[in-house]
Amino acid sequence: MTDNFVLRFRSPDQPGIMAAVASLVAAHGCDIRAAEVYGDPETASFFSRIELLSPMPLESLAEKIEPLARQLQLDWQLKDLSKKERVLIAVSKFGHCLIDLIHKQEIGQLPIEIVGVVSNHETMRKVSEWHGLRFHHLPMSEGKAAQEARFLSLIEESGTDLTVLARYMQILSDEFSRKLDGRCINIHHSFLPSFKGAKPYHQAHARGVKLIGATAHFVTADLDEGPIIEQDVRRVNHAVAAEEMVAIGREIEASVLSRAVRWHAEHRIFPNGNKTVIL
Repeated sequence: MTDNFVLRFRSPDQPGIMAAVASLVAAHGCDIRAAEVYGDPETASFFSRIELLSPMPLESLAEKIEPLARQLQLDWQLKDLSKKERVLIAVSKFGHCLIDLIHKQEIGQLPIEIVGVVSNHETMRKVSEWHGLRFHHLPMSEGKAAQEARFLSLIEESGTDLTVLARYMQILSDEFSRKLDGRCINIHHSFLPSFKGAKPYHQAHARGVKLIGATAHFVTADLDEGPIIEQDVRRVNHAVAAEEMVAIGREIEASVLSRAVRWHAEHRIFPNGNKTVIL
C-alpha cells in the first residue's frame, strides 16, 4: 500500500538540491510522480513541489527527510493529499462566489471540505443550510472587536485550514489579518493594483477602461495589498454600463477565487515577499 504525499519546500538556491532530495526519497522506496521547481534570481531562493507515492506513513517519511532538510536549510512541509483542506467561507450579501465554491466541492472539482459559512448578514443562510453547511451569523452590531473574536473562535474550533473571504464586504482589523497570515484568501472585484476599495467596477467605468478583472490575494493588514495569487480579465467597451460590468465581473470573481482555493488546497502556493510562486 502506498500513500500520495506532497513534499514542498523553499531553500537558499544552490546546485544539487533536487538531486539530493530525489535520491533520499528514492532510497526509502518513494516514487516521484510529479515535480515542479523554480529558482528566483531576485531572492536567491529555490522552490519545489514534489508529488510522490510513499510506502511508509507520513510521520516516518518526515523523520527520514529531516536531517537532509537541516543540511540544505529547507523550509519544508510534507502533506497528505488524501486529507482535504478544511475551509471556512465568509460572505456578506453576494452569493455567487460562495455558491460556486460549494458546487465545485460537491462535484469533486475542489479538494476541500467546507466546514461552515460565516456572514455579517442573514442573506446566505438559506442556501448554506440547504447544502448542509453550518451558517454562523456574526452581525457587526455587536461591535467589530467582539465580532472578530467570535470569528476567530469559529476558525479555531472548526479546525479551519483556510479562511476564504468570498465577497465578505468588511475591512478586517490588523490583528485579525496578522493571526490569519498565509491562511486567508480574499477575492477583490478589480484587477489590482487598480481600483482598490469600494465599487471598483464603477471606478473602472468612470475611467473608461477596456479590461475589467478580479484578483485573488492573501489577506494582510494593508487593504487589498496582499500577495496576489490569481487574476483574470474580460474585455469591455464604451457601450458596457457599470451594472453590466458588475454582472460580468461576478463570473470572473468566481472562477478566479476557485482557482486560488484549489491551488492552496493542492499546496501549490509559496509566499515570496510581496509576491507568490505557484507550482
